[in-house]
Amino acid sequence: MITGMTGGFPDAAKINDNLARAAAEVGIAMGVGSERAAILKGQYPESYACVARHPVPLKFANIGAPQIIAQAPGDKVVGVAEARSAMELIGADVLAVHLNFLQEMVQPGGDRKAAGCLEKIGELAEALPVLVKETGAGLSRQVAERLRSRGVLAFDVSGTGGTSFAAVEHHRAVAQGARREARVGKTFWDWGIPSPVAVRGLAPLNVPVIASGGVRSGLDVARALVLGATAAGIAGGVLRAASTSFEATLTELQDLVHELRVAMFLTGSRTVTELRQAPYVLTGETRQWLTP
Repeated sequence: MITGMTGGFPDAAKINDNLARAAAEVGIAMGVGSERAAILKGQYPESYACVARHPVPLKFANIGAPQIIAQAPGDKVVGVAEARSAMELIGADVLAVHLNFLQEMVQPGGDRKAAGCLEKIGELAEALPVLVKETGAGLSRQVAERLRSRGVLAFDVSGTGGTSFAAVEHHRAVAQGARREARVGKTFWDWGIPSPVAVRGLAPLNVPVIASGGVRSGLDVARALVLGATAAGIAGGVLRAASTSFEATLTELQDLVHELRVAMFLTGSRTVTELRQAPYVLTGETRQWLTP
């Protein structure tokens, strides 16, 4: 799938339209970036709504966990009605709630209140199909179990290995002269659980698990599936293509699918189900995490 990345500014309409058109052509799922701008501020709704025009087989709306609780008295928050509007805006099948508190801790003026977040996610999950996704720091089994007990149906682990939003916000903090936030970003630059480790931790829960964070090729997709993921989420490479053209986006997705098929051929796997049974070897940091 194409993980949720962008929206809420003028050029995002072109990017999301290229992504959705290509995803529909290839037949893969897609999410959008945080819909906070459109839902709470009424800004650039077309940058998300363009996705609804394309027959993407599975669409994920997206809101941030910090926006479902009041950060200050009188703040607008995303409740069930607002979340449903976010889904309707793109014709979504699932609501993704993203956890980005590490990013918020580094971001100058970030939304840092989290008390009550679990309960609010549970309220959303009572009314809507909800997936919870991290944003680069990974999900532990303990956290996933608590969320599943509140009705969450699926997870996107988004572990370390891909974009570090602590690093992104570190550079922004430096540019703004926010000394403490810049220091926190440097300290927690690589904080989190690696994506393969998070996948292995959540696989026994028998719920859909998306592996994202460092997925850059069809071979990475194959590795994710072997480790127990239901699907793999791509971001950076396809975002660069979508910023260029539909044709570049389509080529990137087709190449990824072809690489996955090559991996299946080389392991003698006729189906994805057979690929999941292929033997594998753990090396490096992943082995250190997973070997008792």
